[in-house]
Amino acid sequence: MAVRKIIEIDEDKCDGCGQCVTACAEGAIEIRDGKARLVAETYCDGLGACLGECPQDAIRVIEREADEFSEELVRERLARLDANRNLPTTPAGCPGVAVQSLPSLCTIAPLRSASEGTTGGDPPAEASALGNWPIQLRLVPPHAPFLRGADLLLVADCVPFAMADFHRRLLHGRPVVVGCPKLDDGQAYVEKLAAILTTSDVHSVTIVHMEVPCCTGLVRIAEAAVQRSGCNVPLKDVTISIHGQVIGPESLPVG
Repeated sequence: MAVRKIIEIDEDKCDGCGQCVTACAEGAIEIRDGKARLVAETYCDGLGACLGECPQDAIRVIEREADEFSEELVRERLARLDANRNLPTTPAGCPGVAVQSLPSLCTIAPLRSASEGTTGGDPPAEASALGNWPIQLRLVPPHAPFLRGADLLLVADCVPFAMADFHRRLLHGRPVVVGCPKLDDGQAYVEKLAAILTTSDVHSVTIVHMEVPCCTGLVRIAEAAVQRSGCNVPLKDVTISIHGQVIGPESLPVG
């Protein structure tokens, strides 16, 4: 043992919402008996990524004598959780953050510029291509199975509202995480995305944002996350006009 930083959870304040569980890339926290619990000291790196996700301010980082953090044991734990499909993302009281891989209802179609129009073989507009849940970046655990080796979509909240055929043209075959670079905590997004890149061996990230200047912050978040993670992950930048058209780049490979 050594004196080091480690989290401490105030059970009196904790309401079991589970947001700390999804924020912990190491899987060090579980919900037990309606409260967040540290599974083992060896799984906690003491960096406190879970702190900013706790709405009850029930978690803090302290220094005390604790077992050494072990990356090897963390990898083994995450592998077991994945194999058992028993990820610590179904906290009591909030089934809406349970990790799910969803069946796709949409056939693949290439992304085209607005000038190219559509073809008679396009799938119906009402078909859903969503393949994962949750989708909010702050709720997606870095070790979720649908992230493994994926071509990830990082999408600004407004894009699917502006782009009528978002599912058909962009979403099919890719897991998606969404957020707002203007209204949300950008630094928390950098940390979460960096944890995803480090943990899940993501192949690429396609950032889809609106043409308004504030929305380009999503690109800077992705760039900062890549730098923080140390992973050589290619980034693709897609801009959507407020009329729902792809205005940059003109084309994007699908699948």
